[in-house]
Amino acid sequence: MEQDFIFGKNSVIEALKNYAGRINKILISKNANVDAKIKEITNMAKENKISFVFVPKEKLQKYKEVNHQGVIAFVAPISYKPLDTLFDITEGKYKKIVVLDGIEDSHNIGAIIRTAVCAGFDAIVLPQHRGALINSTAEKTSAGAVNAIDIIKVNSLTDAVKKLKDNNYWVIAADAQGKDNYFDVDYKDINLALVMGAEHAGVSKTMLKQADFVVKIPMFNEFNSLNVSVSTGILIYEIVKQYMQK
Repeated sequence: MEQDFIFGKNSVIEALKNYAGRINKILISKNANVDAKIKEITNMAKENKISFVFVPKEKLQKYKEVNHQGVIAFVAPISYKPLDTLFDITEGKYKKIVVLDGIEDSHNIGAIIRTAVCAGFDAIVLPQHRGALINSTAEKTSAGAVNAIDIIKVNSLTDAVKKLKDNNYWVIAADAQGKDNYFDVDYKDINLALVMGAEHAGVSKTMLKQADFVVKIPMFNEFNSLNVSVSTGILIYEIVKQYMQK
């Protein structure tokens, strides 16, 4: 079985609380300080009948590139949903989604997913081949939020966005040269797909052409670049504000 891993005491505790069924096995370093968090991990593992093993620190040496704090949990991969999930017949089930156009940094993907979940968004759309998918770094950065939202993987973002438009979604793309300030667009009472672009290249020209609105975050000096996860958070919470004021 394919499996990924999550690392760090807090991340493993969150995993045990929220998606214990995906955890196959937990390794704990014999050198780890057996504090309250390690005890919580072992107790929860016992409750969920998940195997855990105390191992020599050398066993975790291959994971030295991450700050695992002496704890590694092996998990089954997340289950990606098909695009047609968005067109569920349950009225209003998928009103607000985020489309990630070629984002490569797993930290950014995890942070965006965490914000989307906190803001009550319904799904994330990722391309199969251009940009990063969900890995252990994205999962840790999301603080487990990858398990609280539908994540949809598509072969072609162009085809996916066309299908979204055909199914009554308004496509909102973010771009530094956008025509409208992000707070000047009315997001209420529409199904919307918010398209956020790659760290350096931004939203692709193809996506920009498909967008119903291209919005920008105003900048007031020559340093005109925000981190994509920060930009996404700003736009998402403008949408939330408008929904709450409706």
